[in-house]
Amino acid sequence: MSRARLTRGRGVETAAADPSSPDARRCLEQYFAELAARFSAGFDRGRDGAGDLRDLAPPAGCLLIARLAGEPAGCAGLRALEPGVGEIKRMWVAPEARGRGIGRRLLCELEELARQRGMHALRLDTNESLSEALQLYRSSGYREIARFNDNPYAHHWFEKILS
Repeated sequence: MSRARLTRGRGVETAAADPSSPDARRCLEQYFAELAARFSAGFDRGRDGAGDLRDLAPPAGCLLIARLAGEPAGCAGLRALEPGVGEIKRMWVAPEARGRGIGRRLLCELEELARQRGMHALRLDTNESLSEALQLYRSSGYREIARFNDNPYAHHWFEKILS
């Protein structure tokens, strides 16, 4: 997706990043901290497998970092789930950057990357307390499906068939 296609607001750029880079670690630490604060039972990375980010690294996966005025403001990952099917992981936008379309932009860019990689469908899961995420996924054409993983923190599972 071209940088010229900015979504609501100037100065937003996205780029692939190594999951172990400082900007990625900064976003992911804030993401995990927010999950711990928002989930009714807290969040334990060990139960979720969140510590292993290898599947978000090339060539198997990808992690996008959104920057607002040069500062990391969000992230979203894509990994192969099974042949032709990808999974979106670690989607997060900094609270102070919300409402600028950054989450939707990250989601659209991951969908395009999935198409380029020959994926025909994307899946994801989310927690019931993440109402903004639920609204974004539903309004972006994701439909609820049966549980496809054993994530102990998920209450909703979604899929989108890519055209």
